[in-house]
Amino acid sequence: MDFSLSTEQEILRESVRSFAENEIKPVARELDKKEEFSYETMQKMAELGLFGIFVSEEYGGQAMDYLSYIIAVEEIARVDGSHAATVAAENSLGIGPLYYFGNEEQKKKYLPKLCRGEALWGFGLTEPNAGSDAANSKTTAVLDGNEWVINGSKIFITNGATDITSGVTVLARTGLRDDGRPELSCIIVETGTPGFTGREMHDKMMWRSSNTSELYFEDCRVPKENLLGPRGQGFHQMMQTLDGGRLSIGAMGLGGAQGCFDMTIKYTNEREQFGRPIATFQASAFKLADMAMEIECARLLLYKACCLRDNDKPFSKEAAMAKLYCSEVMYRCANHAVQLHGGYGLMKEYDVERFYRDQKLLEIGEGTSEVQRIVIARHIGAKCL
Repeated sequence: MDFSLSTEQEILRESVRSFAENEIKPVARELDKKEEFSYETMQKMAELGLFGIFVSEEYGGQAMDYLSYIIAVEEIARVDGSHAATVAAENSLGIGPLYYFGNEEQKKKYLPKLCRGEALWGFGLTEPNAGSDAANSKTTAVLDGNEWVINGSKIFITNGATDITSGVTVLARTGLRDDGRPELSCIIVETGTPGFTGREMHDKMMWRSSNTSELYFEDCRVPKENLLGPRGQGFHQMMQTLDGGRLSIGAMGLGGAQGCFDMTIKYTNEREQFGRPIATFQASAFKLADMAMEIECARLLLYKACCLRDNDKPFSKEAAMAKLYCSEVMYRCANHAVQLHGGYGLMKEYDVERFYRDQKLLEIGEGTSEVQRIVIARHIGAKCL
C-alpha cells in the first residue's frame, strides 16, 4: 500500500496552505466578529482555482481528482471554517449536482461561471421540518404547461443569498410514486426569478463569515427544462451529492483538528508555569499525543474514502465513517485546545475560541452524527431503523 501523495497533490497542499496563512488568517477573526462574507477573499480563492476543482476542463474546471479537492478544503479549514465552508459547499453541493446530473446545455450554461468564481450556487435541501428526514420535503413543484410552479421554503442553505449567488438547485415534490410515497425531483431556479427570494440568516454561533440563508418560493415559475436529470430521481441525486459532501465535511473536521493542534503545540511550548513550558507536563503532553494520534487516524480514513471514490469503487460507508470520525475528532481536539490554553482559550483574541464554536456544525450539517451511525449500521448489516 502506498500512502504517499503525488507531486501535484503536495504542491497543491503547499500552495493552499500558504494562501490560507497569508490571505485568510489575517482577516478571519475580524470577519467572524462582523459576521461578514468576504467577496475579496472569495475572489482570491477563485483565482487560486479552488472552485470546480474536480470538474473537467471542458466546463472550466481544474480536472483534478477528488482527493486533491479534499486536501484543498482541509488546508483552508486548518485556518478558518467559514472560508472552508464556502469552498466545500460550492464544490460539493453547488457545482456537484449540476456537473454530475445536468444535461449538456445546463452544464455549459452554468458551470464555467461557477468554476471561475464569478458566481455561487446553493443546494436547497433542508427545510424547517425536514432536516434528517430530508425525504419528507414539503416544497412542491407542479407542472403547469411548460413551467414548474414551485411553492415552499428551505433553510440553512450555504451560499444561497450572496450578492453573486446566481441560482439554487431545489429538491421538491413533483408528484406521488406508485407506492404512494412522494416523488422527489431536483429543479434549477435562477436568482431573480419572480417568486423566489433568498434571505441571509444572522446571529449564528459558528461559520459567521459564511453565507447561510433561507429560501422562499411563492408561485415561482421556471421552465420545465430546468428539471435536473430525470423526473423522480431527486432523492437518489441528493444521496449521491451528500456522499461527496460528507467527504468535504470530513476534510473540514480534519483541517480544523490540525489547526487546533498546530496552535496548541505552539502555545504549550511557549507558555510557562512552575518554571517550565506546560507542554513538558504529562497532563498536557498526553492531550497533545492523543490529538496527534487521532488526527493521523482521521486523515487515513478520509483519504481512503477519497481513493475509493476516485477509483469508482463504492464509498458510501467510508464517507459516512470519515464524516463522523473527522467531525468528532475535531470536537475532541478543539476541547483539548481550549483546555490547554486555559482562560486565554475562552477569549476571542485566540483563534481556538473560534475553532471551538465552528466545530459544532460538523456534527450536524450534511447528516448528523446520529444519522451517520445509522448509515454505517445499515452498511454492516445491522437492522437499524
